[in-house]
Amino acid sequence: MNASQTARERARASLTSEIKQAARGQLAVSGADSLSLRAVARELGMVSSALYRYFSSRDDLLTALIIDAYEALGDAVDRAVAAVPIAELRRRWFVICGSTREWAIEHPHEYALIFGSPVPGYEAPPDTVRPAIRVPLALVSVLSDGWFAKLVAHPYPEEAVAPTLATQVGRVTRAAAPGLPPWLMARGLIAWSQLFGMISFELFGQFVGSVTPTDDFFDHAVGMMADFVGLPDHPEPQESAMDEELRERHRAVMRAMRPPARP
Repeated sequence: MNASQTARERARASLTSEIKQAARGQLAVSGADSLSLRAVARELGMVSSALYRYFSSRDDLLTALIIDAYEALGDAVDRAVAAVPIAELRRRWFVICGSTREWAIEHPHEYALIFGSPVPGYEAPPDTVRPAIRVPLALVSVLSDGWFAKLVAHPYPEEAVAPTLATQVGRVTRAAAPGLPPWLMARGLIAWSQLFGMISFELFGQFVGSVTPTDDFFDHAVGMMADFVGLPDHPEPQESAMDEELRERHRAVMRAMRPPARP
């Protein structure tokens, strides 16, 4: 907690945290559809009018929970991948995918909030976008580092991308990793959707009776996705051998995925 905060600010921050924790408990019991400020207020022994001074509506509280969940997932991935040298592309890919799955298994209700069925009547505001793209950008950073180090295997001849898709992929590429070819960003998007599709299937019981427990299947699929995006399966050069241009590109992607300071 910030030492420069006043006692009033600390009290507000503490109660805000309690409100969100109570709301998470409600998510676990009845789901996001049934989230109610009145029910949260009752659990905390507050009158509902007092709670509205912290969150102006159910959607306001829901947005705070969604942002917290995305940030918690992003933080977990950041911590895991920070221990892996930049040049170890395939290992970074496995660690990003594995830590995402681990967080989801440990926080199934928060995962369901951000990757499950949309909440009827709720429209996520722009504030949720930046935290939501942290994991995709971590995956893109691996592709970017590998491509500019000339370590990514690519199809020959390069596969064509349909015009509409090329426009869409180009927009994403310019925002996340300028210079990547359309086919590689398209493959990255396929792998990203595959990752979260697998995790959702596991958490929501779709694999029951087939590949449960799912550990071996998940690892096998992550390896196939690494092959699909062209990551080398041989040892990469040591990090010290990477040129400064590549290092700067990596830092630029990392800056892009870093969320703004939290209030």
